[in-house]
Parts: sequence; structure tokens; C-alpha cells
Amino acid sequence: MTSLREPIEAGEEPGLAEFVAMMALTMSLVALSIDAMLPAFPDIGRDLQVVHINDVQLVISVLLIGLAFGQLIYGPLSDAMGRKTALYAGFAVFIVGCIVSIYSQNFFYMLLGRLLQGIGAAGPRTVSTALIRDRFSGSAMARVMSLIMTVFILVPILAPALGQFLMLLAGWRAIFGALLTLAVTSMVWLAIRQPETLPPEKRLPFTFTKMLAAFRIVLGSRVSMVYTAILGCVSGALFGYINVSQQILAEQYRLGQKFPLFFGLIAMSVGAASILNGTMVMRLGMRRLADGALAMMMALSWLFFGLSWFNDGHPPLYLFMVCCLALFFCIGVLFGNLNSIAMEPLGRVAGTGAAVIGSLSTVLAVILGFLFGHAYNGTVIPMATGFALLSTSAVLLARSVRLKPETGH
Repeated sequence: MTSLREPIEAGEEPGLAEFVAMMALTMSLVALSIDAMLPAFPDIGRDLQVVHINDVQLVISVLLIGLAFGQLIYGPLSDAMGRKTALYAGFAVFIVGCIVSIYSQNFFYMLLGRLLQGIGAAGPRTVSTALIRDRFSGSAMARVMSLIMTVFILVPILAPALGQFLMLLAGWRAIFGALLTLAVTSMVWLAIRQPETLPPEKRLPFTFTKMLAAFRIVLGSRVSMVYTAILGCVSGALFGYINVSQQILAEQYRLGQKFPLFFGLIAMSVGAASILNGTMVMRLGMRRLADGALAMMMALSWLFFGLSWFNDGHPPLYLFMVCCLALFFCIGVLFGNLNSIAMEPLGRVAGTGAAVIGSLSTVLAVILGFLFGHAYNGTVIPMATGFALLSTSAVLLARSVRLKPETGH
């Protein structure tokens, strides 16, 4: 067996199908850590004596905060020490966080464990993007990201059902045991099958001066920064929905244990969009697809807002589902393309670029998502308002880049 630090020979590099599956599994740590927890919200709130029901949403938000700031560590680390070393560090912190959450006896220690999980998951999330960028660029990278998303979409479809099954079988702590098992499996697979993609001669010294220089390159790219903000707006709408999805579907619409089914149906639209995007991006280009999806998302969001307002915040379930299916189809088109556009000027510092883009967009998304999620008042109006305002902001930001083309790259 190949040791954790010893890359396999370049000729043994996994094929595209295995590579896509490996990256999808590695990146799924974040999605599983979020979506598998949703059915357990009421039980966690009760067992850990959470006073305000909306405060349970912090189980998601704190993990995302750890994810955001952790990315700033792993990006430069992967540029200096190689992709695989940074990946192993992230898996190790994530595993510790799972153990803390499993044995937590109050909400503080639960949040501490979630923070560590977020910091740890930032390693696989950030370094996987840089590793993909090492092998692919431009529309080819967008296509690979879309293929990964196609596999990855099974996670939000199945994760709530898996979380509910584990919770009913052995309690909500069993969910963290499953996350720990996934982390170990992913780490071993990467160690055995994935070669190092950043050779020593291309690594950047991990010094404060070099790190600042790399950050300046990233922050100096207006296209990268504008599309990071756009990604934050789109992700903020998504996080806002995730924060309140259990309350809206399971409680407001009285779906109870059918919640994972309806959550999974909405998530399936993201998968359909990713499949379509993978076939269309090579023909139409990532910018054209992204612009079209943003415009459609804005129009649908305002329609959703109008329907919600007209129905006093309680639109019929079928209208709510139709709106969500259409909106999340747009989001499925956007994620791979927006990230690829933001990364395109940053080939020289892909690790740091992935870190800064991921960190800034996640911080923005967490703040926006928590504001709209915490405003939940028993109606869907806060969620609809968030989608309308954030999608409009994203369209205006994309228009500003088209009006003032990037220079110097």
C-alpha cells in the first residue's frame, strides 16, 4: 500500500470516471455535514436545551464559518506543501470535530465540534478545487466540475433520508459517526489512488511575504472578486433555504417524516441542471450560461416573492415546490460556472485563489443566509425576499463586469 505521503507513479493516475467519483466523495463532506443534520434539528434542540428554536440553525452556520476561515489556511498550505499534505491535515481536524460533537453534552460543545468540522472540511473542499484546476482549465474545468456536481447531487438528495434513518436507528449522534467513517474512507482512497498534482519545483514557499503576494494577485483580479461576490449572493440564497427547510417543509407544511423526500426532490433539480450544464458549457461557454441562469433566477425569485406575498406567506405546497424546483435548477447551472469564471485568471496561485474565493464567498453567504434564515416567522416571505434581493444583486454585479472588461490578465 502506498503511504499517505508518497505519491503513486504518474502513469497510475486514475481515469476520469474514478477521478470524478473521488473528488465528488471528497467534496461531499461539506454537503453531508449540512444536509444529514437537518432532520435532527428538533432532537438536537431538545437534548441540548436550545432556548430559541431558530438558534438551532447555528449548527449549520457555525460549520460554514469554520469552512470559510479554514480555506484561508489550506489554500496557501497546499501551494507550499502539496495538495495531498493539505488534504490529510483537513481530514484530521474534521475527524476530531466529529468526535467532539458525538460526545457533546451541551450546545456549546456541539458548536465547538461543528466549528472544527468546518475548519477541517475546508481542506478537502478547497484543495480539491485546486487539484482539479491543476489538471483542467477554462470550459474543460467547468465541464469536469459539472460532472462532479452530477455525482455530488446524490448527497443532498439522499443525505436527509440517511440522517433521519440513522437518527431513528441510533439517535442523532450516529450521524456524526457516519461522517467520521466517510472522512476516513475518502482519505484512504486519495492516499492510494491520487498522485500529487503539484510537483516540488512549482510550489510556493510558505512565508508571510509570499502569502501576501499571492493574496494580492487574487484580490487584484476584478473578475475574480466580482464573481466571488456573485457566488456569495447565490450561495446566500441557498444557505437561507437550507437553514429554514426543515421548519418550512416539516412544520409549516406539516410534512413531518416526509421532509427528506421533498427536500430530495428539490435537490434533484440541481442535478438535472448540472447534467445539462456539462453538455452545454463546451458549446455555449461558461459566461453565457452563467448570465442566462442569473437572469432567469432573478425573474423566478420575484415571481416567488409575489406569489408568497399574495398568499400571506403560505402559498400552496405545489406552488412552493414548483418555484423551488425552477430556482434550484438555475443554481445548479450557476455553481460550476461561477466558480470556474472566478478561478480562470488564477492559474499561477490556484490554491490561494481557491481559498480566497471560497472563504470570501462563504463568509458573505453565511451572513446573508443566516439573516434571512433567522428571520423565519412561520411564513416563506423571508426566504422569498432573500432570493429576490440576492439574485437581483448578482445580476447587477455580473453586468458591472461586462460594462468594464478586465485588463491586465
